[in-house]
Amino acid sequence: MKKLLHTPEGVRDIYNVECGKKLALESRLKKVFHMYGYHDIQTPTFEYFDVFRKEIGTIPSRELYKFFDKEGNTLVLRPDFTPSIARAAATLFQEEQLPIRLCYTGSTFVNHSSYQGRLRETTQMGAELLGDDSVEADAEMLALVIESMLTIGLKEFQLTVSNVDFLQSLIEDADLDEDARERVRELITNRNFYGVEEYLESIQVKRSSKEAFGKMNELLGGVDILEKAKNIAPNSKGVMALRRLEKIYEILKLYGVEKFVTFDLSMSGTYGYYTGIIFRGYTYGTGDAIVKGGRYDHLIEKFGKKSASIGLAIVIDELMKALIRQKIRIVYTRKNTIVLYDEERLREAIALAKDFRRKAKNTELVKKSKDKLLEAYVEYGKEYYAGNLIYIKKSGEITMINLVNGEQKTLNSTDRS
Repeated sequence: MKKLLHTPEGVRDIYNVECGKKLALESRLKKVFHMYGYHDIQTPTFEYFDVFRKEIGTIPSRELYKFFDKEGNTLVLRPDFTPSIARAAATLFQEEQLPIRLCYTGSTFVNHSSYQGRLRETTQMGAELLGDDSVEADAEMLALVIESMLTIGLKEFQLTVSNVDFLQSLIEDADLDEDARERVRELITNRNFYGVEEYLESIQVKRSSKEAFGKMNELLGGVDILEKAKNIAPNSKGVMALRRLEKIYEILKLYGVEKFVTFDLSMSGTYGYYTGIIFRGYTYGTGDAIVKGGRYDHLIEKFGKKSASIGLAIVIDELMKALIRQKIRIVYTRKNTIVLYDEERLREAIALAKDFRRKAKNTELVKKSKDKLLEAYVEYGKEYYAGNLIYIKKSGEITMINLVNGEQKTLNSTDRS
């Protein structure tokens, strides 16, 4: 017996009803993107290594899937859509002066150094607003996330927002060297605030900086924490970051979605290219964020065009997991009609299938095996979300079965005439 081949670790097959539900979910999300005026773009699955080089600020090189073309160029499976969109924007929209709205769907590939059951290929849907540095653009992106979640039936979720400039202002005021900055960011990302205090004490940072970092664990909650944070903002950069968040919140009130937003000023960006507002969306039923995003005002510049921008990415795999665990129904309207026939009735079966397809009805044509009972095909239809089964018997008799409610009707040749 031949050995069966399975998928590698971190990737999986998605098929049948699950695949149908996933595509239905993506379709509904794309409609929301389109309602906000975003246009579709498709970028290559692999790019030159330079698109994701260290200076860009995406994931570490060791977690990239790298390979070579016949000319010896290093190519990379995209781990992140935003640098690809930035590269495309710098080349395709070099002369465009007005804001550009783009949206996408596709796979990203990350070779996680510690596997721990995480997917290495995930589906992302995202939107990018290019060439707009305004608070209105920031608010639109957050409103788009929230409306997307509400549209698919998710009501219990929270969008956590911050501004990387606030944390950066504290780090700059503490006059930390590069190693110390990385250590402090790591401790804060892990919410180990006691560790931050101990570390700053060990490297003899000035008292005011230690006190400011010591209050970081209190800066999580509603809009009121922004006022509290102003008391520890060490310079105008930190204050301006907080004021921008306040302005964004006021605009979100106009959208009527402010109740879904909380602030966490200790949050730092997943990627090094983030420059202002950053956000993550969380819900029950999944340990990871279902939405990630932020502002990246200097990323496109690295590919040849100055263009302040902001974007979001919805992690479809995590979102599906959350919806299933919360028992939120993913609307999946595909209802095939199965035309089952005895071998002698091939002509009639094909004619009926053609007629149904001309009327835009999904029709599955199945020849009945002599050693299988009708009940086996009924169960098959239910399993694969068929709506109806029509069985054309050798005698010409037709049995029609509604697979949703079980109703059954039989017509003989005289009934049809």
